[in-house]
Amino acid sequence: MKVPALSGTTRSNNNLASLFECPVCLDYALPPIIQCERGHIVCNSCRSKLTSCPTCRGPLAFIRNLAMEKVANSVLFPCTYAFSGCHKTLPYNEKVDHEKVCKFRPYPCPCPGTLCKWLGTLEAVVRHLTNEHDHVITLKGEYIIFLATNINLIGGFDWVMMQFCYGFHFMLVLQKQENRNGDQQFFAIVQLIGTRQEAEGFVYRLELRRHRRRLTWEATPLSIHENIATAIKNRDCLNFDTGTVQLFEENGDLSIIVSINMR
Repeated sequence: MKVPALSGTTRSNNNLASLFECPVCLDYALPPIIQCERGHIVCNSCRSKLTSCPTCRGPLAFIRNLAMEKVANSVLFPCTYAFSGCHKTLPYNEKVDHEKVCKFRPYPCPCPGTLCKWLGTLEAVVRHLTNEHDHVITLKGEYIIFLATNINLIGGFDWVMMQFCYGFHFMLVLQKQENRNGDQQFFAIVQLIGTRQEAEGFVYRLELRRHRRRLTWEATPLSIHENIATAIKNRDCLNFDTGTVQLFEENGDLSIIVSINMR
């Protein structure tokens, strides 16, 4: 395949950006830029792990390289995930925020309750869950029943499934936690396998319903950029205790009605 020729401006920018490459991790040293006594730079992440300059082995000082910082203001830096296909170049002060939500960043397996160490692209997440976690079934439709069987199992446990609607996959998680006293808490939440911007276009509703009782939670789904564990810790989800389970379970199974709508 023929590689398109770079314009003079693009080539010049790339040449400048290369001056900021960290000799340790090959990422970019961005302001504030610290140099050793001989002028060699290293990125701030690597700087905290080193005791000597990786280039000259001299002592690492806390000397700011103000000239390099001034040059950095006029350079567009490639996204760290350029190797995965991202073509964006950005000012240094926008680079970190972009990389937090870049769709080309590698994602860990989102399936809770496993020790899976898989990493892959956003587009590969669903395929991974389907192929490698066969207990995670997928139901189609905006309105489904999430059935958690054997809800009274002793100890912590996770029930996981996927829901496909509106052209997106949503991951549904019910997590049971048990403290040292044997008290149990349940947390249910929905996560979109997509970006935060895409997640903002939806609202999900979780509902327990039985014997004229109803318990409901409604919220915007998390995106895969966000951590389910953090939301559960903050109780930003449907949460209930064993007493509530006893009101809604039937023969040891708990049904959660899940509906997803576009805003």
